[in-house]
Amino acid sequence: WDAQHLDIIYSYIQDLAVDPPKRTPSTSHPLVNQPHLTPPIPVMMSAQQYFPIEKTDDQMSRVTKVDVGTPPSGFRRCESALVYFHGFADLPSTRNEEIESPEFTCLGQQWSLIVCPGGNYSSADGMVAVYLDNNSEEDIRLRYSLSVRDPDGRKVASSGEGSEIIESGSGISYLNFAKRSTLMAALVKGTLTIEVLMGLTEPTSTSAILFIPKNPICQNILKMFMDEESADVVFEVGGKQAKGTHKKAKTSSVIFYAHRLVLQKCAPELAEMCGLGEDMAAVPITDVTPDIFRKVLYHVYGGNVSDEADEELESNEELKANAKDLIDAADKFGIESLKLEAEACYVKSTTLTTDNMLDNLLYADSKNCALLKEAVMDFIVENGDDIIGKVSFDNLPGPVYKDLLRAMAARWTKKGHGRNILTRLGNLGEILHEKGFGGGCSREKHIALYILLAQGN
Repeated sequence: WDAQHLDIIYSYIQDLAVDPPKRTPSTSHPLVNQPHLTPPIPVMMSAQQYFPIEKTDDQMSRVTKVDVGTPPSGFRRCESALVYFHGFADLPSTRNEEIESPEFTCLGQQWSLIVCPGGNYSSADGMVAVYLDNNSEEDIRLRYSLSVRDPDGRKVASSGEGSEIIESGSGISYLNFAKRSTLMAALVKGTLTIEVLMGLTEPTSTSAILFIPKNPICQNILKMFMDEESADVVFEVGGKQAKGTHKKAKTSSVIFYAHRLVLQKCAPELAEMCGLGEDMAAVPITDVTPDIFRKVLYHVYGGNVSDEADEELESNEELKANAKDLIDAADKFGIESLKLEAEACYVKSTTLTTDNMLDNLLYADSKNCALLKEAVMDFIVENGDDIIGKVSFDNLPGPVYKDLLRAMAARWTKKGHGRNILTRLGNLGEILHEKGFGGGCSREKHIALYILLAQGN
């Protein structure tokens, strides 16, 4: 092969290194239409296999883009930077410890990337926070994304693409960029590499752009979360006496700072625990863990518990793992919105069985969880054959028993048999006898009858 062919090959492999294709290149590529070049080059061939020349990371990652002529209207230029955090595993992992990169240039602007390996105060446990700051004196209209790939080139963390005007001295924050464990698994020789991709965005019209900022009240309240300086309420959470000990040995407690006005509007039961005085004495809470209380308080200040993780799947897992504890805490402190969110997650993620249905029914009744109670009722009706004669309902509290019968009667009516239900209940003894339940009418037999009616039998 002559030098011209080698130049073509080298250019093609450089393109692959920047953006590996997920399919065979198009027939318009200069390599494809030259059958005299043998052997054919595999699509994912490594550059080192054809050019075994040692190159530094800086040499391999530097990409220069040159415009020849005037770019057409709407042409979007992108630039990227690879920011290396060497020895990432040894960086401080306490909350709000910031590691800032040196300034780098992208799209003619000066930037710096900041990583909090232990997260921000508002980050979820185990999450890494990342900030991208515009250090230039000019604002910039920008598309952007941050991502991390593992040693095999698979993208394991991503901010997703955003688009906005980044003002001078301002930046973009990702409080829950990725799990620390995920980034640890993506280290290459102990180095974390974050790719920063930026692109200029053009105005949609030639008219002047009128920038109207969003109302900042929600974000401002969220920024007050755990703000010790402005807080007028203190909670001491945890410190519960260890089980099996006669001494007053307590587990470690955690201090949380809050604001009385926010609590009065969003968590009235929690606000009542603080009293009306101006005393800043810590209010003890021993029946809720610090981790759950943190999520509850974060919700009170306008944060979403389901957003306290990087990916949607991870956020769902976070809710699933803590749903019941969040229901308990939200019920205790009068936070109905959080209770409903956690209850919906619990219902969706819990598999009801004949073994756990009564426990879930009693729990739903004790916490006034209508969604969970309805799910248990549906399960009982749909699985009547496995329940009748095998599960005892005789110990159900009276109100729960009546709710169960009422719900089953409603299902029976929906099947179009509402006119007959009273007549059939009037002949209850006969019906039970026909079904093999003998005489009498215990609660268990009564419920069994309703199951049969609701099933249309």
